[in-house]
Parts: sequence; structure tokens; C-alpha cells
Amino acid sequence: MRALMRIRFFFVLCGLCLATLFQHMEASCASKDKLILAIPVETTTGDPMKHAEIYGFVNLRPIFDHLLDRVFRDGRIQSLPGLATSWENIDDKTWVFHFRKGVKFHNGEDFNSEVVKFNIERIIDPATKAPPRMFFSNIVRVDILDKYTLKITTKVPSPVLINDLSFAMAIVPLQYTKEKGNEYVASHPVGSGPFKFVRWIKGEEMVYEANENYWAGPPKVMTLVIKSIPEDSTRVAALLGESVDIISKVPTHMFPMINKSGVAKAIAVPSPLAMAIHLDSNNEGPLRDKRVRQALNYAVDKESIIKNILDGYGTPLGQLLTAAHFGHNPNLKPYPYDPKKAKSLLKEAGYGEGLTLVFNSPNGRYEKDKEIAEAITNQLAKVGVNLKLQFHEWGNYFTSVRAHKAGPMYLLAWAGDLDADLNLFPFLHSEGFLSMVSDKNLDSVLVQARHTLDIKEREKLYYKITQIAYDEAYALFLHNGSDTYAANNRVQNWKPVPDPGIAMRMENVWPRD
Repeated sequence: MRALMRIRFFFVLCGLCLATLFQHMEASCASKDKLILAIPVETTTGDPMKHAEIYGFVNLRPIFDHLLDRVFRDGRIQSLPGLATSWENIDDKTWVFHFRKGVKFHNGEDFNSEVVKFNIERIIDPATKAPPRMFFSNIVRVDILDKYTLKITTKVPSPVLINDLSFAMAIVPLQYTKEKGNEYVASHPVGSGPFKFVRWIKGEEMVYEANENYWAGPPKVMTLVIKSIPEDSTRVAALLGESVDIISKVPTHMFPMINKSGVAKAIAVPSPLAMAIHLDSNNEGPLRDKRVRQALNYAVDKESIIKNILDGYGTPLGQLLTAAHFGHNPNLKPYPYDPKKAKSLLKEAGYGEGLTLVFNSPNGRYEKDKEIAEAITNQLAKVGVNLKLQFHEWGNYFTSVRAHKAGPMYLLAWAGDLDADLNLFPFLHSEGFLSMVSDKNLDSVLVQARHTLDIKEREKLYYKITQIAYDEAYALFLHNGSDTYAANNRVQNWKPVPDPGIAMRMENVWPRD
């Protein structure tokens, strides 16, 4: 179980800063035939089954269709028809998918059930060494029913299968991949998406041309260029100098400069990252007492942190889910800032004279994480909680967190795949690979939710789980920040959305006139 969660997390975490860059907009650029984007980091591979990094989705989604489409609608992620036009449950462990006819890959190969079977078996084959493999470890059998119909059988009921197929199952051509081999495919990607791969100058840019025969209609822009510009200020300068049209990961302190430039506009959308300080309630120490954990929540002024450190770009949370997550409980309000209540609870728990705890935090992994950790330390000191604050480099830090050596308090932000299971199970189940909680009642409900196919019933279970976690204060709930972008004024009606799994929906973004 822990191995599954570790690999699932590795794949998802690397994409969690992405959000949906460009959905439901029309691009009007200096040249109607070209759009230029700039991102901090390029993909390391052109093989969609081999990437596990932040901007792999950005570089590869224009080229590849996913088995199911993924959109952000009505405040939530939804899976819609893509290469699969429909699907249904035959029983709790059996899914049947019907596929789109007439779809061709960029090299002329046909898309069909045989191609899907090949892709699924390729991704779950240990020899492929695919980072998203463990998303699909529950699949035990893939059967072709006819040229455009496929049956998938799972070990146990899998309500997240549809979500995972829309998030992590990009489709590569069968013959091309077999003939050319994985190494060649990784540098010469071929898909069935709205854009064809043209060239990749590593460390500089990836260039694409419109797929005139795309099944959803050809894109409006003839040429797409995605540049990699690591330095924030250089990326912003390129935007203001009008050499690029859209950039991602814009520091919020640069927003005023960009918006006053007359050249471009900065935009922030809620991040799907739920930030919290996870508390060790499982081992001996003050945090075993629910009153102490509740006191910590009352003692932190989340609104002040958002206003003074995040420039107002954030939302307080009372759970480990953001509003973008399936399972988010809209009835849970964040703990209010109430230092008097915090002191009263501490005194009631026997810590009226104060207490000391070790607090671990990354430095440089999240926007203003160091400043946030320092502010929390100062606020808790006012109610008599002395924190020994320790900062860590991210790689070593997360290794420590996974090894359960970051307690009794550690700061972490998490998005999962925008389904409650991957945000709650790792932290709240006694066998969760990041958990410092042991609650048999909670374990039971978490497992039940994981295997319940009825969406409404599953949502009710997550409401129950988040309520329990809130009442028990199993974490010091903080906030979700913002994902930031900026676009040249030539780009009209641009609206990014908070979804780390979509990257680019080119087929909807640039329909031809």
C-alpha cells in the first residue's frame, strides 16, 4: 500500500504546480499563425509514459490525446469523452469503454482498441519503468471486445479509475512505438493530438505545428512554441518585451509592475495545493492530546499570513482539500483566529506554562514557505508554544517526511490528482505512507470511500472523513495559495483554471474560424 502511494505521489507531486494553463480562450497574437509560451522548466522526455515532472504535461499535451478528456467545470474536475466516447460499469470490477472512430495518429496510424490495450499494458509493464504505472496497478486484465470496444477488469472496485485515465493515460501509436523503440519515441514524439511535434532544442524550446486533420477540428494557431526560461525575472522581461505571449509561475510581487506596463496582465487562480502542518498524534508527546492540536489551529492567523506574506493571494482552509477537489466539504469553515481560546485549551490540557515542539519546514519548495513557517512560529509563541524551527532542502526534506522522521510537526502542501483519496489516505489512514495518525474509525471510512463506486455516497463519506479530521485537529490546517500566470494584451479572453492534470486543452483553446 505504501509503495503504491509513494509512486502515485511522485508522479502527481511533480505536476502539482502546473494547473490548467490555457482553457476556453481564443488567442489573438502579433501573428495569427504563432503563439509563444514560456515556462520555467521543460520536460525531460517526449514519452508521455516516462515523464514525472512539473511541466511534462505542458510540453506533451499538445501532441497527445488522453483516453478520457479532463476539464475544470462548475468548480470541480470532470472526466469527459476524449478518445473514449463512453464507458460503463458491467459490475463493480469491470469497465467497458467505447472508442472514437476515424482517429489517426500524426504518422497516419489508426487509433483503435488494439492501440489502447497496448498502451495500458505498456504502462503497467515494470520494464517500461513508467512513473504513472502505480495509478493502474489495480488493473488485472484488458480484453478487446471489438475494434472500438475494450473491457478493463480490476482487482477491487476502483472509483478513481476514470479520473486516473483522464489524468495519466496519454495514448501513443502502437506500430511506431514498437518499431522505433522507447529511446527514439522519447525524442521524437508522435500522438493524435491537436499539434504535431516539429523539433526540440533542449534547454531552449519545443516547436509544434497544427494538426490540420485533428478529429475535434484544427487549432487556430498554425505554430506553437513553448520556451523554457528558468529565471523568473527573465521570463517576465520576455513577456514585457513582447517576445513571448504567455508565461507561467509569476512572482506575485511582480504583479503590479506587469499590470501597470500597458503590455500584459497578470492572473492568479487558486492553487490545488492544500497547505497544512501535519501533527504527530500517534506517538507520546503533547500532540496526542486533541486539545493541544485544536489550540494550535486557533493560535494561527491564516488571514494575516495570506494578506501580509502572500499578497492576498490565498484562501484559508479547514481541511486537507481545496474547493477544486472531489470530496471537498463545503460545510467546514476554517478554525478562526482565537488566541484566547488557544490559551484556554492549552491550560486545560496541562500546558498553561507553555510547551516546546520541533517544527520542520522546507525552504524554497513553495511560494514564501520560509516566511510562512517563521510567521507561524511567531504566532504560536504568543500563546506559549515554543517551536524549534528547522529548515530543509526539499529532496532531503521529503525523504525525511517519507521515513517518518519529520515529526512531531512538518509543513507540506499537497494536491494529489484532485480526488480526495490521494489527499486524505496518505495522511489520515494509519497505514498511509505519510501518516502520523492512528484512528481505527477513520481507517474504516477511508477504506470504504476508496472502494465505493456510487459518487454521491462516496462524497458523503469524504464529508464524514473531513469532519472527523477537523474535530480531531489531526493537522494544523492553513491555506491554498495561487498559481500565477501573465499574458500579453494581444491574447484575448484568457482564463487559466486550477488543475494540475490538464495542462493544455488545445482542441478547445484555438478552434479555427
